Amino acid sequence: MSLSRAGVALLGCTAGVAIANNYAVQPALGDVARATGTPTAAIGLVTTAALTGCIAGFALLLPLADRAAPRRLVAGQLLLLTAGLLLAASAHGLATLLVAYVVVGAGASVSAAASTIAGRGVPARRRGAAVGLVAAGMSAGILLSRLVGGALTALVGWRGMLLVLTAPVLLCAAGAWWRLPRERPAPAAGYLATLAALPALLRGRRTLRRAVVQGCLWYFAFSLVWVALTIRLAQPPYGLDAAAIGLYSLAGALGFAALPVAGRLGDRYSPRAVICVSMGVAAAGAGLLCAGLGRPPLTGAGLALLDAGCFTAQAANQTRILGIDPQRGGSLSGVYLLLYFCAGAAGSAVAAPLIAQGGWGRASGVVLGALVLAGVLAAVQREPARGPSRAVARAPGAGAARPRGTTGAGQS
Repeated sequence: MSLSRAGVALLGCTAGVAIANNYAVQPALGDVARATGTPTAAIGLVTTAALTGCIAGFALLLPLADRAAPRRLVAGQLLLLTAGLLLAASAHGLATLLVAYVVVGAGASVSAAASTIAGRGVPARRRGAAVGLVAAGMSAGILLSRLVGGALTALVGWRGMLLVLTAPVLLCAAGAWWRLPRERPAPAAGYLATLAALPALLRGRRTLRRAVVQGCLWYFAFSLVWVALTIRLAQPPYGLDAAAIGLYSLAGALGFAALPVAGRLGDRYSPRAVICVSMGVAAAGAGLLCAGLGRPPLTGAGLALLDAGCFTAQAANQTRILGIDPQRGGSLSGVYLLLYFCAGAAGSAVAAPLIAQGGWGRASGVVLGALVLAGVLAAVQREPARGPSRAVARAPGAGAARPRGTTGAGQS
């Protein structure tokens, strides 16, 4: 069963709303630390907990995209996300807050399932555009989450902000239940057997290994720079509040604008070519950030270029992964995103220590080094011959018309 353009748009909206909850609290971390009595050096663990929850979701829940009805999978994870937000809003200590954000992260991992469902529910010739649209929704969620989170915190406090954010999550859950495919795919193996086979996918797929290494590098850099920025801007001599810090997220609007174009370019050219150009753009942005935070226009330009590069590279990378074997897209994406978000969690975890020990200069230098390395690896590690892979990607079983009674969003 193929997805309509409206269905893909719903998945893009769902992905953005879900993933936003991993980041909306970041501008309010100072307020959260004061309210819960948490040291500044430890409050960054909230972001790490959210990424840890995402990692668990990618490992345990994303493979269900190959066997569960899309409406049940998406709606169920959004309800899990709602439960995590409610627990976080009631937290009075760091321990409860960390548990809550692990649950939030697990629910927010539905954004990856949305990308997989969209990529498999359209013909192969439109896969990049569909994945790009969902990625655009994700990027909008990530970028606007900090702005919205900061503004809501200023208006109703950080607890009120979390409660307000449950409303769009529940709306998306209702939309997924009513509009997404109801058919359950016919799995080729049991759930536990599917999980046990995940390591073999990484060992046996060179393209997947390359995608993992490169993606881990740029997501490490992305997570590091945003957490480090939030911590540093809250300190003297800047002393910005949550709303002002959230405004910096607007600088990433270029990434959102570039994603649909990047998706179409990925369909026309190779994902590797898009990744090479994207890493060049991101590295240029990191170079501007190395100049310091004293000039907001320069900082904004650096963040815009870095975000644009990372987001467009991610869309191209996911298109490349889904092209390996569309029928196992959930499992392949699960392996990739499990390691991808491990790298993001590492970036978030080292941000505060880097700021404490070496200041903004050391943190931005590490970001630049990771992006340059990702670009070099993309340039020297060529993809397999494109002819056979394109033939496979365009074969009827890989994205064209499917028989009745099956679903393009979940065949295995």
